[in-house]
Amino acid sequence: MSAFRFRDARGGIGPFQIRGLSVNKQVGNREAVMRFAKQGWVRWALIFGAWTLLGLFICSQEFVLRARLRRPIQIGELLAVGFGLCYLWALATPLIFWLIDRFKIERENWLRHSLVHVLASLLLSVSIKVFHDFLLFTFVYSPSPEKPFSIAASVQGFYPIFDYWVLIYWVILLVTHATEFYQRYQEGELKATQLESRLAQAQLQALKTQVNPHFLFNTLHAISTLMYRDVRAANRMLTQLGDLLRLSLETAGAQEVSLRQELEFLDRYIEIQRARFPDRLTVHFEIHPETLDALVPNFILQPLVENAIRHGIAPRSTVGRVEVSARLSNGLLELQIRDTGRGFPTDRLGRLSEGVGLSNTRARLRHLYGAAHRFELRNVPTGGAEVLIVIPFRPAEEFVEEDLAVSEAEFAAADSSEEADAQKDLAIAKPAIREGVL
Repeated sequence: MSAFRFRDARGGIGPFQIRGLSVNKQVGNREAVMRFAKQGWVRWALIFGAWTLLGLFICSQEFVLRARLRRPIQIGELLAVGFGLCYLWALATPLIFWLIDRFKIERENWLRHSLVHVLASLLLSVSIKVFHDFLLFTFVYSPSPEKPFSIAASVQGFYPIFDYWVLIYWVILLVTHATEFYQRYQEGELKATQLESRLAQAQLQALKTQVNPHFLFNTLHAISTLMYRDVRAANRMLTQLGDLLRLSLETAGAQEVSLRQELEFLDRYIEIQRARFPDRLTVHFEIHPETLDALVPNFILQPLVENAIRHGIAPRSTVGRVEVSARLSNGLLELQIRDTGRGFPTDRLGRLSEGVGLSNTRARLRHLYGAAHRFELRNVPTGGAEVLIVIPFRPAEEFVEEDLAVSEAEFAAADSSEEADAQKDLAIAKPAIREGVL
């Protein structure tokens, strides 16, 4: 199972999908305050904490102003004026959030909803100021027939400072919109990453399915040519091909496998080739033990060894040698395939026409590792060709743990789904069983 697996965390029909659009939108508008309440005491604590800081700032300003003007300072009255007004705004903050959620300023409605917020900020600011003055005249100030509470006087006293409180409303609106737009941006980035990964996964799967028929065709062609010369050897090759295909099916869904598994598959393939070239093919492995658990692309070595045998060994009448090596260097895994054939044409090595095996290998490495890999073709000074692959070293254990973590929920969902399907099948089959049909 591949580790390139992503899920949409939301699932189901979203609130802005075509089906059920109006219903979902109405539910969202009606339940804006409920969503706010579900945030719990943490959100309330943040709201009251922010307004408490603003209340401290207002009280300190009023204290300094009265001290400079040498007016009498009454701490209780000072706190009631500053904190009372701020805490009334704190209680009104859920209403502000509901208005912001109900009348979001978007491109298609920015003028209409902006006017709504202008009106709401004015009405809310005036209402809070009038109610605050009423509380002060009722519970804080000493009763005075000469200066009774008056709504007109409260509104008139609010006018010189209305811009301050209207501005606070708009600051809340702007911060809320900025936070929401940032969340949308993050969701968009996540979706783009998921789509990129799914596209890469599909491309890798297509490349891998391109390798399998190519390899199978070449092997069957080799068996057909051997059939007229040595029937027993051809029969052995068919048996080994069956074992090889069985191994390939075991890792059919994985883009990466351990080097140990890849070498096991390669060894079965080489056994088939030895039947074709019993006296001319020698294969030497130089595998460092610490590399056996490294992750490598599935079926990455077989096409390269096939090319080495086809172009480096088959055209010769003398004994040829193919060397496969793997070692670690500075946290990188280096894979080398070398043959003792004629090598690549020197005059066009940089613009070599690549067949299915080399072009497929290059494309898969690019999709899996991006710029973190090297794929080089070169001639060996002593004769022959060499292919070098350098990829990041990743132990197979980390891959397995990551894949298991991703798939645990999937297995649980699959089990429950299979059980439900079995119950449905049984319910459908019972009448037929009673009638003797099944």
